[in-house]
Parts: sequence; structure tokens; C-alpha cells
Amino acid sequence: MKHLFLMVLLVAIINATTIKDVAKIVGVRDNQLIGYSLVVGLKKTGDGTTSKFTLQSIANMLKAMNIDMDPVDIKSKNVAAVVVTAKLGAFSRSGDTFDITVSSIGDAKSLEGGTLLMTPLKGVDGKIYALGQGPLSIGGKNERGGASESHPNAGLVFGGGIVEREIQNDIYHKNYVLLSLKETSFKNAIGVQNAINKAYSTNVAMALDPRTIKLKRPANRSMIEFLAKIQELDISYKPTQRIIINERTGTIVAGVDIEIRPIVITHGDITIKIKESIPTNVPDGSVLVDNDLVIGLNENEIYTNKGTTTVANITRSLQKLGATPKDIISILEAMKSAGAIAADLDII
Repeated sequence: MKHLFLMVLLVAIINATTIKDVAKIVGVRDNQLIGYSLVVGLKKTGDGTTSKFTLQSIANMLKAMNIDMDPVDIKSKNVAAVVVTAKLGAFSRSGDTFDITVSSIGDAKSLEGGTLLMTPLKGVDGKIYALGQGPLSIGGKNERGGASESHPNAGLVFGGGIVEREIQNDIYHKNYVLLSLKETSFKNAIGVQNAINKAYSTNVAMALDPRTIKLKRPANRSMIEFLAKIQELDISYKPTQRIIINERTGTIVAGVDIEIRPIVITHGDITIKIKESIPTNVPDGSVLVDNDLVIGLNENEIYTNKGTTTVANITRSLQKLGATPKDIISILEAMKSAGAIAADLDII
């Protein structure tokens, strides 16, 4: 079976970007909600008699409707017990609707065609902030016309959540707020501080640490107006260099300018030599790559003119040598362990 290899290159240079792209306002965030309920209307694909909590839940629901039923006598396979999760957006107001996710917790075969019963959705404090209800969608169909086999026991109720309790967040009357950078960086924190102070010609911003900037509302502006302008300010921002590797799919995401320092690595029948200059006795059949690298196809070696090269060049060179995605990932991991790559290596 052939494996798909994909090398995605990201330009990692200092770019002008807006503050809203690199920082968030502390306290302005989504809130997680969770609930437990039943999905009904299934076509004999619900929980079986071994899921006792489902039978008990059905009995409790019927009892609330003045129907007294012993859980032992319930044989229905058209019902499934589910956990309902959702995110309540910042500044959501009573009556707003949002999507909710429904996931089976019993032995149901599929939730296709089911309807979620009214579900109280609670926050971490145990209070009910929303209600969820509605027909469930589990996605597309497979080639046989049935339900999608990837996630038959989970789905969405689009617009099925309704906000009942608002989360109060009075920003208007605040004199101070905090910005939190998405990445920790002393340089970027100072850059954001200086950009804001320059825009207002006064010290309204102060970097408290590599991620946090404290803002003071100007006397002639409301906090809403102040934050609206702050978020649109341009700054010079350099993101942290990273190499992201997905071992399952063979995908590598890296910046085009991530350097690899001089190193010699042997992996199987491939030898990588990153040296100060290309040797005079380069083997016959060598190929020049990007005016920098020379691949010795006969010896399976890679040389460089500059003493350093980039992850992008090495990856292309290894592909020309016939290296598999697994080989390339292993080589990059070894280079990182040896200290030849300074960028962060994230494996997902």
C-alpha cells in the first residue's frame, strides 16, 4: 500500500499582522457545557438491555409523565443514552441558538434518524445555562446508502441549543483589561506594548510578562471603543518556528527558512553530511539542488555549500534519494535530538 507524503511549507518571517490575530482579551472566551439525555426514534439501533442506565433513564422519563414503568419491563431498542456537549460563546444572550454535539455512551449501533430529547446543559458550576433538543444529523452516507461508518454513534443538532442563562461579563465599566498572547515571547510582548503606546502617544499598555499586557482605558474613550481600535493595530510579529509532523499520514509542516546545522547522520542506506563546503571528489551522477545542495546519488549522500541548509531542502533531497515518509520523519526527529534543528518539533 502506497503512503501519501505531503510537505507543506510555511513562510516564517517577521510579518505585519493585527493584534487580534496574536492575542486575546482575558475573560472573553467560550464556556463548555455538558448534559445527559436520550435519543429516541432509532430504528432498532439503540441501546440493548445490557445498558441498564438507559432503561432506568427511560423509566424516569416516563414517570415524569405519570407513567409508572419498571425498568426491567422495558425492551425498547429505539432509544440510546447520550452525552451532549457544546460551547457557549462569549456574550451569548438569552434566546440565542448554537450547535450541540451528541455522543452515545451505551452500546447503540447507530444514532441515525434519532431525535434528542430536551437536555439541560450545565456549566462547571452545575448551573443550567442552556437547553438542547432536536433531530440529530450524523453526516453523509456510505457507498451502500447507509449511515456514515466513521462516526455513526456521534452527531450534531444544528441550532439545537438555546441559551437560557447569560454569563455576565461587564467590560464596558472596566478601567483595566489584560491581553494574553497566543505564544510566549518577550520580544512580541514588548512589540505589542510599544505599538499600542505609539498609537495613543501615552503609556496605556504595559507588558507584565512574556504573554500578558495590561491595558488602561484612556479617559476620552469607552473600553469598547478602546479595545476595538487596539485589536486592529498592526504590529511586527515573529511566530515561534515549528516543525509539525503527523506520523499517521506522513504530513510534515515546516517553515521554509528553518535551518539545519552541520551534522552527519546515517539512516539505513542513506547518509546525510551537512558540511561547510562541497567536496572536490563528488561522486559521478550527483545532482545540484537549489544551488545549495549536492546529492550524491551513487553514494546516497547530501552535501551543502553553506554549512547550513533548511528542512525544506533536506526533505526534497531525501525524496530524490527515494526515502519514505517514515524515513524522513525519523531523520528529522534524530536531527532535532542531536541539536541540529533549533525549531520546536511537534508530533501529532
